Amino acid sequence: MKKILSVTQFLLNGLRKHENIRCLHTGYISHQKQFVLTKDRYPHIKRGNYTELNDNHVKFFKDLLGSDRVLTDPNDVQPYNTDWIKMVCGTLVCEAGCVLETLDQELEKHNLMMPLDLGAKGSCQIGGNISTNAGGLRFLRYGSLQGNVLGVEVVLANGEVLDCLNVLKKDNTGFHLRHLFIGSEGTLGIVTKAALQCPPRPKSIILAFLGVEDFESVLSTLKLAKEQLSETLSSCELIDAPSLDAVNKYLGIKSPIDEFPFYVLIETSGSDVNHDEEKLNVFLDKAMTRGIVIDGIVTNEPSKMQNIWQLRERIAEALLHTGAVYKYDVSLPVQHFYEIVPLLQNELKDTSATVVTGYGHIGDGNLHVNIAAEEYDQDLVNNVIEPFVFKWVSEKKGSISAEHGIGLKKTEFLHYSKTPEAISLMKKLKNLFDPSGILNPYKVLPLH
Repeated sequence: MKKILSVTQFLLNGLRKHENIRCLHTGYISHQKQFVLTKDRYPHIKRGNYTELNDNHVKFFKDLLGSDRVLTDPNDVQPYNTDWIKMVCGTLVCEAGCVLETLDQELEKHNLMMPLDLGAKGSCQIGGNISTNAGGLRFLRYGSLQGNVLGVEVVLANGEVLDCLNVLKKDNTGFHLRHLFIGSEGTLGIVTKAALQCPPRPKSIILAFLGVEDFESVLSTLKLAKEQLSETLSSCELIDAPSLDAVNKYLGIKSPIDEFPFYVLIETSGSDVNHDEEKLNVFLDKAMTRGIVIDGIVTNEPSKMQNIWQLRERIAEALLHTGAVYKYDVSLPVQHFYEIVPLLQNELKDTSATVVTGYGHIGDGNLHVNIAAEEYDQDLVNNVIEPFVFKWVSEKKGSISAEHGIGLKKTEFLHYSKTPEAISLMKKLKNLFDPSGILNPYKVLPLH
């Protein structure tokens, strides 16, 4: 670790909203006409005092070996600058202020992609994503940031810079300190740089938007999708009718199919469009033959896929037009995924609540519960909604926060998802890393 003058000075110098990507280890080779030399692929490594190849060196080898045994044409030399599997590590190193979408656009130049995709990708920053362990739309395929972040640089409360900026995918040398900071919401240290592993960008993406009659059919669709689509399945999202109605009414975005109680959005990502289409067609044929799926649309056209994704990604925006919105991000065993919505509708029928909706990542059990009301009512939140929601989720062995963290609002409910022993250990870690309580105070841990 290296000591800096102060946390404040560091933040002023290093945590501005950078749009630049300081170091990209992304020389992915898609074919032999593209390659990245080691010196360019790893620019952060201080090079030795080696000479540069010049015409005299070429002449020496031609004189020694004969001109017919020395290759100088770039097309002849290129294969020898590329390893036999034609890759590099697919690792990105960037500063915390980089916007998620900017990173993905930069990776596209190298046929790679970010393992994280969010509706807010145009504004959210990777440092915040890491600090909250953001989940997103393709968690089902690529997993969490806990699994995709290889290393971090962090400023500690005492002003020290902790360099855990590892770029290796396998490193079993002691404690994996980076995991302490991923999802800790800035309470143990401030992430300033990160190294992430980035998967190859798929050559084939297909989107299906399906209408089903009940939640049991949603579960059957998910089960069949996992069986039939397996390695190509990248996303499975649920939208209920009230959510889609809000997008239609307030944002003017129309559904491409008729009205149904539930809609399932399935995305596949692969390397061969013919193979992927065949698998998807088999899946849809079985789903419709069994009466699980009633109607649907399938497309691989980018503009149409973007329009369909808006039906899911802009639900939160649409619901804001209904008035005050109480929002809850929970994780549940998939069989209980939607149960809480009708229960809440009944619980709130004699209150100011007007609409209760549920949508989210059915593929990984992450439900977004939204309750709309004409006006905000703190008593309704404190005495009815939150006691009911968090207690019920706990009884179902769920999590009170699936992907948005604890923050200020959920500290007193942390006990619903963590044991007293776990909370006690978390407090000890907080005191060890931040004894003065200056890092994001009052967040995550209860005060008492």
